[in-house]
Amino acid sequence: MSLCAECFHQGEHAGHDYNMFRSQAGGACDCGDGNVMREAGFCKRHRIKSSSEVPSVPRDLLIMSELVLPQFIFCLIQYLREGYNEPVLDLPSEKDLQKVLQLLEPHISFLEDLTKMGGAMRSVLTQVLTNQQFYKDLSSGGGENACAKKSHEKYLVALKGSGLTFPEDKLACGVQEQAAGASTSAIQGCAGATPASGQGDSSDEEDQDGSQGVGKRKRVKLSSTTKDQSIMDVLKHKCFLEELLFWTIKYEFPQKMVTFLLNMLPDQDYKIAFTKTFVQHYAFIMKTLKKSHESDTMSNRIVHISVQLFSNEELARQVTEECQLLDIMVTVLLYMMESCLIKSELQDEENSLHVVVNCGEALLKNNTYWPLVSDFINILSHQSVAKKFLEDHRLLVMWMNFVSFFQGMNLNKRELNEHVEFESQTYYAAFAAELEACAQPMWGLLSHCKVREMQEYTRNVVRYCLEALQDWFDAINFVDEPTPNQVTFHLPLHRYYAMFLSKAVKCQEVDLDSLLPDQEMLMKLMVHPLQIQASLSEIHSNMWVRNGLQIKGQAMTYVQSHFCNSMIDPDIYLLQVCASRLDPDYFISSVFERFKVVDLLTMASQHQNTVLDAEHERSMLEGALTFLVILLSLRLHLGMTDDEILRAEMVAQLCMNDRTHSSLLDLIPENPNPKSGIVPGSLSFESMLSAVADFKAPVFEPGGSMQQGMYTPKAEVWDKEFDPVMVILRTVYRRDVQSAMDRYTAFLKQSGKFHGNPWPPYKKRTHLHPSYKGLLRLLHCKTLHIVLFTLLYKILMDHQNLSEHVLCMVLYLIELGLENSSEQEPDEEDSAGGQERCHDSWFPGNNLVSNMRHFINYVRVRVPETAPEVKKEPPASTSADGFTSSQNSGTAQVFSLVAERRKKFQEIINRNTSEASQAVRPKTSMKWSAPGATPQLTTAILEVKESILSLLVKLHHKLSGKQNSYYPPWLDDMETLIPQENPKYFHGDGMTAVERILLKAALQSRLNKRIVEEICRKVTPPVPPKKISPTEKKTLDKEERRQKARERQQKLLAEFASRQKSFMETAMDVESPDADIAMEITASEQHVSEAMYDCVICGQSGPSTEDRPAGLVVLLQASSVLGQCRNSTEPKKLPTSEKEQIYARDTCAAVYEERLATLQKFFKDSSCLQSVSIGWEGGVYVQTCGHTLHIDCHKSYMESLRNDQVLQGFSVEKGEFTCPLCRQFANSVLPCYPGNNVERSLWQCRSNKSMQDLIKEVEELQEQLGTFPSETNLSKEMESVMKDIKSTTQKKYTDYSKTPGSPDNDFLFMYSVARTNLELELVHQGGNLCQGGASTAGKRSCLHQLFHVLAMHMRLYSIDSAYNPWKKLTQLMEDKNLQMCGEEQPEVPVLYRDVLSLLLIQILTMPQPLHKEHFACIIKVLFTLLYIQALVALSVKGSTDDRTTWMNSGALKKNMSNAKTSHEVLLSHVISELSKGKIYDQEDTEDLSMDSNTAWCPHSTETYLQQFCLPFLRITSLLQHHLFGGELPSCQEDEEFTVLANCLGLLPSPFQSSHPFSSASCLDWPVPAFDIISQWCSELVSFADKHPTQVKILFLQESKWDLPRLLQLPENYNTIFQYYHRKSCSVCTKVPKDPAVCLVCGTFVCLKGLCCKQQSYCECVLHSQNCGAGTGIFLLINASVIIIIRGHRFCLWGSVYLDAHGEEDRDLRRGKPLYICKERYNVLEQQWISHTFDHINKRWGPHYNGL
Repeated sequence: MSLCAECFHQGEHAGHDYNMFRSQAGGACDCGDGNVMREAGFCKRHRIKSSSEVPSVPRDLLIMSELVLPQFIFCLIQYLREGYNEPVLDLPSEKDLQKVLQLLEPHISFLEDLTKMGGAMRSVLTQVLTNQQFYKDLSSGGGENACAKKSHEKYLVALKGSGLTFPEDKLACGVQEQAAGASTSAIQGCAGATPASGQGDSSDEEDQDGSQGVGKRKRVKLSSTTKDQSIMDVLKHKCFLEELLFWTIKYEFPQKMVTFLLNMLPDQDYKIAFTKTFVQHYAFIMKTLKKSHESDTMSNRIVHISVQLFSNEELARQVTEECQLLDIMVTVLLYMMESCLIKSELQDEENSLHVVVNCGEALLKNNTYWPLVSDFINILSHQSVAKKFLEDHRLLVMWMNFVSFFQGMNLNKRELNEHVEFESQTYYAAFAAELEACAQPMWGLLSHCKVREMQEYTRNVVRYCLEALQDWFDAINFVDEPTPNQVTFHLPLHRYYAMFLSKAVKCQEVDLDSLLPDQEMLMKLMVHPLQIQASLSEIHSNMWVRNGLQIKGQAMTYVQSHFCNSMIDPDIYLLQVCASRLDPDYFISSVFERFKVVDLLTMASQHQNTVLDAEHERSMLEGALTFLVILLSLRLHLGMTDDEILRAEMVAQLCMNDRTHSSLLDLIPENPNPKSGIVPGSLSFESMLSAVADFKAPVFEPGGSMQQGMYTPKAEVWDKEFDPVMVILRTVYRRDVQSAMDRYTAFLKQSGKFHGNPWPPYKKRTHLHPSYKGLLRLLHCKTLHIVLFTLLYKILMDHQNLSEHVLCMVLYLIELGLENSSEQEPDEEDSAGGQERCHDSWFPGNNLVSNMRHFINYVRVRVPETAPEVKKEPPASTSADGFTSSQNSGTAQVFSLVAERRKKFQEIINRNTSEASQAVRPKTSMKWSAPGATPQLTTAILEVKESILSLLVKLHHKLSGKQNSYYPPWLDDMETLIPQENPKYFHGDGMTAVERILLKAALQSRLNKRIVEEICRKVTPPVPPKKISPTEKKTLDKEERRQKARERQQKLLAEFASRQKSFMETAMDVESPDADIAMEITASEQHVSEAMYDCVICGQSGPSTEDRPAGLVVLLQASSVLGQCRNSTEPKKLPTSEKEQIYARDTCAAVYEERLATLQKFFKDSSCLQSVSIGWEGGVYVQTCGHTLHIDCHKSYMESLRNDQVLQGFSVEKGEFTCPLCRQFANSVLPCYPGNNVERSLWQCRSNKSMQDLIKEVEELQEQLGTFPSETNLSKEMESVMKDIKSTTQKKYTDYSKTPGSPDNDFLFMYSVARTNLELELVHQGGNLCQGGASTAGKRSCLHQLFHVLAMHMRLYSIDSAYNPWKKLTQLMEDKNLQMCGEEQPEVPVLYRDVLSLLLIQILTMPQPLHKEHFACIIKVLFTLLYIQALVALSVKGSTDDRTTWMNSGALKKNMSNAKTSHEVLLSHVISELSKGKIYDQEDTEDLSMDSNTAWCPHSTETYLQQFCLPFLRITSLLQHHLFGGELPSCQEDEEFTVLANCLGLLPSPFQSSHPFSSASCLDWPVPAFDIISQWCSELVSFADKHPTQVKILFLQESKWDLPRLLQLPENYNTIFQYYHRKSCSVCTKVPKDPAVCLVCGTFVCLKGLCCKQQSYCECVLHSQNCGAGTGIFLLINASVIIIIRGHRFCLWGSVYLDAHGEEDRDLRRGKPLYICKERYNVLEQQWISHTFDHINKRWGPHYNGL
């Protein structure tokens, strides 16, 4: 079914689970077609029935098109005929075809446009395309036109190879001409094709390498069964549509043609005609597909067409009836596979007559058959068509014939000597072929066999299946034994038989026996599936290791979730059926023989295994027992309901690991029929999931790895439903079983149910369907009991090669037997002797309950002469006389499983056929030779005197390590004998299991209860120490040594882990080597300490010196994060419609850039460049991990990295490296300034110097010229790091001067680096300093070292004393000085200068280290300037009335003592000074309207002034913290101003908080206040005279910048997708193949688009440089994933859109609706702001500018 986006969005999907796959090929929307979908699913538009009075189109409108179109279409066909040349020698002529198609593009596009004109035009087109007369007249090739004749001849040549036979064979067949009127594929012509018709495959004869004879013989048989002659013939075309489709196929389905043919489908007549034409050409499609070089593309396009045609049940039924669709499909599939058949080597290699497909052929390897099989599955999903198929016996025979091609394919032979040279990877082709070509059609058919009425069909399939199997056994010459050392995983015939049997019993209530063959056939049927189970065990035991990894791959694929319900499940079910109907002793002995462990099952401590190496014995025995447990406890097909199956599957998967919703859907074997109710996504899946699992929401780990939403099993599921058997069956990797057990153990510990190492719990089974009751006889057969007894005995006696797992499985089998014992068991021994042979000396009957108490006294064993048993003296009497106990005593016979099995098999064959002599081959193999054939074996008699019960009690003692540890619980509490669930025994280890079994045995029989009590009463003597033979001693020593080694290893690992942990803790807390170390030095310690640094490379510790400087590992990166601040608190939204736009005008970067440009227009350039800071865009941010190293060590480290051949994720050439200690990414080393921490102690004492003295000192210090430092290693390093800092960002971000290369540029850049780092630290603190404490970067800050480097370089630039802003701030100038520079551009007025920039200039041009008192002095002076700027800004903000009020109120207070620190007085003075110029003249009306409604009260003016000054105080406090140490105080937001002012020493000392605080009280004027204010204002007044309009624009505004944010994304991903995936790129105006959008600024870009490439940079890389100075964050529209570009590297970050289950959907593969995950988006934003992409994301790669 396909829907257009419009109809989909108009539909009602609330609460539905859907996947959206976006078709690229177009097609017809099925909405409104009742044959395809239910009416309830129609969209709003199609739900309304269209009225029947649709006006018809006026005739004369269409006349023109009716005349022109036939000619036009014929012209198109002529072109297609002309352009086609038969490929010579099969050389691809694709280029020529492409040329023709390019030429015809406008023609086809024109037709496509016509189809879009609506129904009327489509019906004209249909008429033209299907009218036979038009076609006859135009294209017959008659007439004079030579060109037409030539093209007709070409057409006939092209037609030649279109049938399945050679053209000349057709003549031999004597085919009559088909009647013109009949449907093209009606069957006329002779019914039985002559054998000759089967010889070829097509006009290009294909090589049948070596297997030609085989292929041919098969082929003849096939061709003659095919009735439908029309498939065999050359095609005959009767209308344009047919020939048009013919050429579409010849040209390998060009996209445009496919779209045109599909766009016509809404026309009903066309739909029917086209479907019939498509079916008629089906064989030809198959031939073209096989030859195609682009079979993938072609397959997709074929399916695009066929899925639209065959999804419609009505249409499929019609074509099946009229055109023999099923016949055609099956025949075409048979023919297709015939081309790659080879002789089967299974079983009898020489004489085998069976042929199988060759999985190495391209046909199978490339899945070329896929479109045809997919169509077949599609039509079988319609009930009416499937019925037709199941009724037609001939079709069923053909289909079984087809399936038998896959029976036994891809045979594996075990390599015994050399490792296989070439590991073939064909196995996946074989698994895919069985799944798609055999299993899926089978599931399709099964979905219709659900009711009793369909019984007959099931019987048909089973019948033909058995016939095909019988043929197969004959063809491979199978008698009774499989050839050793070979296995095939492919038995589709067995699986068809099994699945139809299961369905018949489960859904149709058919009597199982009526469908089963005789015993001999059952014996044959069980051989190969059993062989697979044994081989699985062999593969896991590493016996097939010489066959390479691929054999493990096969074993895994066989049980993998997509294959298991079509492979291992039917195999096990078939074995269960065979086991329930065959003799149980025969079956059990077959199992142990197949698993090659028969020789191991002896009571002797030593044995010889002729078929198995000792090292494989343990795992093969475990395999055999585990297989028996699975066989006996699995109920998937034996009575479980669909819901129970789903629950069991789900629990098994969740127990192995927590799962995401999608992986769970994927891992649960889906029953591929859509109506079963277990389809993934159906309601029962969701409700079942919520019943068994809890959802864990997606979490974020601090390391940055993002977890998805997971489901984890509920506690009661672990408690009651954990089923180890199901887990073992479903694990692909053995480690998953361990993982499930570990999780189970953790649950038991956590819930306090059990604290030791638990054993897998025993889970009660669902009841068995009555038809399979026979299966339980396996549990009650002597052979199994002897095996269990033997194994228990061996485990108790510590024989080698037995493991806890073996014991666990033995106990499991005993418990299964007790659970499923026959209801009534007589307490006295049953006296049915006679009928059993051979075993009677072992056990009296078949029932496990009674056999458990039977004592076995002596056993005769065959052992090697070296065995310890031989040395013992045999007991005095071996006859039965001496023993008169109640049990059957006597000497047990030697027990040979193999002999038993032979005897049984012989019997059955004699029963079934009188010619037994022919049926059984004489066994020539020495493998199972008669006992005594190997001379070194000798007979010994063992004294055992044990029963299963006594062995269990002793085992309990052994497991507990105590004597008499078992005490029957019922002696204390009779309650325990009441049959009920006793939770005490649910979970526990081996002892619990033994206790549970003994309790069950006692429950079932009073005798057992009595015997257990007796055994416990005899105080069990300790087990006698055995004489250990030297060989056994060796193995025991070996085991012990291994165990000890393991323990030692564990101990070492644990120690290492704890060391590592303590090291990491100390490493993380290490005081960073910058000046913070001195924080602990208090003023009381008078001695001056020198900072010590640890080098992480050489490990030495010492000070940084001029000669051998130490440095901090730093990462320098350009950043535009600050520039993205906006002055609105609402984050901008990502545009999702044409109306929404984002403008960059209101970003911080744009505002500052504009301001600088305006200043440069009116003022002197060098002065402008000292009045602002840059670095909002492309500023350099320096961060460190806090580790230090010697710079010479670093150089040698870099050298070693350069020589390292290993591929690194970074570029060593660019100076990149990872910190040797913490592996954090870095690209430079910042030298640590040598010296003591003198400045730290100096600032503690209060200075008593007057303000005037300090000002003088500061001025003198600035006047001192920075001398060029001497050429030391330190200064060289400082220079090189400065170069690094400069080269980190692009030239455009450092060059703002009008004269390029001016030193002012460098000066500006250097102090701006300091500003950028301080501002960013403030952003990381959340924009204010309220939380105080040490800075968040804490010990990781490198600002102190950075300041030294910057200061050293800035001191090289002298500021001409005349222009030194310090003088303007601290001295009154003469008038003439102000006027002197009238002729040239003036300097920037002081009130226009950025105070923070001035602060940094002052500090960095003074000699380092700076004294605290000088720092405080500079701050006080600058604060006065800042305060006046605030007053000026306020005066401009107010209205004329406000200003008048302010002037008057201030004038009154002017004579008060505190006039200089009253904002009212100062404001009044500022207004009166500024009123002298034209500053207030230009009243802006809009400003008025904005502010007029807010009246300014004293409180609001005070708040305004504080807010204006706060940014300065914050940055200054941070700076003070880094230069001089000391904590940052914490405070409430409303008192931030006072706390910071106090911290900076601005507050007058007797500060009381009682009276209302005034910011003006912080002022400390160096010169008379009113005079200096007048001086500053006069500069503005003179500027206003010249440029009255600009004055106000340049006033510094109160900064309201919000923190930088990424764009806000919409809730639903579809909103983004719908808008952007069709959006055209603004640069190249095309719709990009990979559209992306920048999440910082919203720009739409083409990822990897060559169209938008500029100078070898693709658009995303270019944008990341322009928008983020090298950092770009892009959302890839078609993948929902975010990609990060950082400099020359990029990485996939992950997705911020998750589905309803908390999962990503990368590349939108699953097509689920996605919703924003706000937590993830915050994490992304945080990483962007904190510049930690490089540290947190690990998978970086170079992008080579190609993104």
